[in-house]
Amino acid sequence: MKIHEYQGRELLASAGIPVPAGRMVQTIEEAETAASDILKGGAKQVVIKAQVHAGGRGKAGFVKLVKTAEEARAAAQFMLTHKMVSPQTGPEGLDVKRLLVAAAVDIAKEYYLAITVDRANNTNTLIASAEGGVEIEAVAAKNPDAIKKVRLHPHLGLQPFQARDLAFALGFKGKQINQAVNVMQRLAKVFVDSDASLAEINPLVVTPPNAANPDGEVLAIDAKFNFDDNALFRQKK
Repeated sequence: MKIHEYQGRELLASAGIPVPAGRMVQTIEEAETAASDILKGGAKQVVIKAQVHAGGRGKAGFVKLVKTAEEARAAAQFMLTHKMVSPQTGPEGLDVKRLLVAAAVDIAKEYYLAITVDRANNTNTLIASAEGGVEIEAVAAKNPDAIKKVRLHPHLGLQPFQARDLAFALGFKGKQINQAVNVMQRLAKVFVDSDASLAEINPLVVTPPNAANPDGEVLAIDAKFNFDDNALFRQKK
């Protein structure tokens, strides 16, 4: 079973993983209001993202950065009145009925982070790469050494030393390290607690340094979850 990105972000936030402010909307008017509220909250830009179970949204024109509520309204009007067509949808495309309206953040570096069921080794495995923001399959084909894998203990889960070693291997520095370790451990916990078969953050980003965060902030700005259908009886939510 799959869920939409906005639901995945809510799941991450409930697990204590830092996620930029955002909300799901279903109408043009709601999108305009949400964008206005986010901009008033201090965001410089807002991202509008179609909520569909298919990739290629950006290239299809269904992920847009806007600077005003009026631009958000125009973006929402386009997305809610056109089918999204990408290589993953086929020529028939998909209707868009929900949008995610979220605060856009400045990005200094992107990473890939996911936990999945590794059936070949009978473990849950953390997969990470310093080359985030693109399909992990493309990274594997181009530069397989860029992908790091950590097997989780079946009872103890992801250990702090494993997360720290991985954070160093990925190139996190200074206060970024503890932030990255926190995200990894919380992702590992929510993966088990929700009976997920995939929990993916792509990208996990570091923002540029500022006075409040001299090493930048580590944030999850996209989320993808798949769940084990056999466990749905104990996952009513």
